[in-house]
Amino acid sequence: MDFIGLDDILLNALREDIGTGDLTTISCIPAENRSEGVFIAKESGVLCGLEVAARVFALVDKDISLSLLRKDGDKVSKGEVFAKISGPSRGILTGERVALNLMQRLSGTATAAAKAADAVKGTKARVVDTRKTTPSLRVLEKYAVRTGGCYNHRFNLADGVLIKDNHIKAAGSIEKAVKAARNAVPHLMKIEVETENLSQVQQALDAGADIIMLDNMTNEQMAKAVTLVNGRAITEASGNMGEKDLRKVAETGVDFISIGALTHSVKALEISLKF
Repeated sequence: MDFIGLDDILLNALREDIGTGDLTTISCIPAENRSEGVFIAKESGVLCGLEVAARVFALVDKDISLSLLRKDGDKVSKGEVFAKISGPSRGILTGERVALNLMQRLSGTATAAAKAADAVKGTKARVVDTRKTTPSLRVLEKYAVRTGGCYNHRFNLADGVLIKDNHIKAAGSIEKAVKAARNAVPHLMKIEVETENLSQVQQALDAGADIIMLDNMTNEQMAKAVTLVNGRAITEASGNMGEKDLRKVAETGVDFISIGALTHSVKALEISLKF
C-alpha cells in the first residue's frame, strides 16, 4: 500500500494518542520484554486496513513484525484470527489503539460497501461514496469503499464541477451556473447539476449538464427523470440513500447511487488484539 502522505496521517494519529508518552506501558512493562499476539475478528465482515496497521506498528518500532493471514477485501468470520504480531511489548502496546481504530473503521466501511454493492448486483447502477469523510482520513476511507466493491465520487473540490442548490441560488439559475462553469473549466471536465424535481431536470438538460443528480426524489420521480433524460446525461440518485432499498433505487434506471453513509456514519467492525 503506497498512499501519498500516509505516514503523515499515521504519525499525527500516533502523536494524538501517545501524547508525551505511554505512561501505563512505560511504568509497567520492562523495556526488554517481548510478546506475541493475534488479531481476532469479533464479528463477521470484510477486512480492510491491514497494511495500514502494519505501517502503524513499523512507525512505532521497526522490530515489530506483523504477519497477515488474510488480505484487504477478504471476508472474515466471527472469532477468526486474521493476523499475528510479535516484537517488543512496549511498542505493540503503544501502537495498538491507533492500529485497531483504523482497521475497525476501514473494515466497517468495506463491509458496508460490500453490502451496498451486493444490493445492486445485476443492475447497471454503481454505488459511489461522497466527500462526507473523516477529516484527514479521506484517502483511506475511499480506499475502503473500493475494497468493499463500490466506487469513488470526487476526491476533492478540484476533481470536478458539482453545482448544488446553494451554487444555483448564488449564480441565479441552473442555466447561468452551467454556462459560467462551462466557460471556466477545461473542455474535458464534466459538469454535474443537483436537481430536486423534474422541472429542474429539464433545466439541467437544456443547459447541457453532463451529469444530473436526482436529490431526495422518490423512486417514481427518479424513474420519470431517467425517462426524461433518455441517455442524454448520466443520472445519479442521491439523498439519504443509505436508508433506502438500493435494489429498488437501482431498478429506476439510474447510473449511479451516491451514499454518504458509507463513510460518515459507518459502524466499525469490532476487532481485538490478544496477547
